[in-house]
Amino acid sequence: MLMDVADGVALIRLNRPERLNAYDDELGEGLFGFLGEAADRSDVRAIVLTGAGRGFCAGADFTVLGDLGDGSRAFAEPFSPFSTPRTIAKPVIAAVNGACVGIGLLVALMCDLRFTTPEAKIGTGFATHGLVAEQGLAWLLSRSVGPTRAADLLFSGRLVTGADAAAYGLVTDVHPADELLERTLDYARGLATWSSPASMAAMKWQLLRAEDSDLQGAIDDADELTRRSLTGRDFVEVGARLGRGERPDFPPLPPTRLGAAPPVELLVPPDREDAPSMRTQA
Repeated sequence: MLMDVADGVALIRLNRPERLNAYDDELGEGLFGFLGEAADRSDVRAIVLTGAGRGFCAGADFTVLGDLGDGSRAFAEPFSPFSTPRTIAKPVIAAVNGACVGIGLLVALMCDLRFTTPEAKIGTGFATHGLVAEQGLAWLLSRSVGPTRAADLLFSGRLVTGADAAAYGLVTDVHPADELLERTLDYARGLATWSSPASMAAMKWQLLRAEDSDLQGAIDDADELTRRSLTGRDFVEVGARLGRGERPDFPPLPPTRLGAAPPVELLVPPDREDAPSMRTQA
């Protein structure tokens, strides 16, 4: 695993290119370790996850699957924390640069946004290997593409192209292979520069909460967060600076994980003693 941080963006690479970044214990430990580090670093405001070489993640390494015995290890670390990206209070973006199958698709679906290439091969692969959709993949896939399309992809195990995945709503956008990473990083840098970390964290929580809430519950949650944001540090202080044509430099988030409760503590008023001071850039 490799991680580089620049311009407010952490770039994490799955680094087993000789195996198309097939998932094994070492890769899992590195992936979730770097995600945790990026989540807590004040100089990171968005996270991009990609694969080294020609693939994103071609699935589980079958030498690992052969060693699982009764399967109990499949649900112990480093296999279990696949929901980690969903708890990180920062945007996590997958740049799917090639093969993305099985457990690789699970990792991508746990991210908030997915960009890929027209030629990338994406699929589930479980049914054709006598396995089932693991770690909530069926739930995630159904919410991304709908239950009928999810059933097709799960039952057949067929591979689809990145272009097809975009048409299904499985990915956010498609870019040429030689532009994918830079276009994804550009998008992430835009979030790091122009979007309030506190606002993004609160809205990520709203999106996750919406999966288990009805409309009235979503409205009630939004009302509470809106009241906080209208008197919050970022809206009051940075709004004034934007009105003067100044580019904001939003304060970083404290180490935060999203949970069941709305993250109202992130929308602090400007007179709070623990509110980081604001700076502006020309």
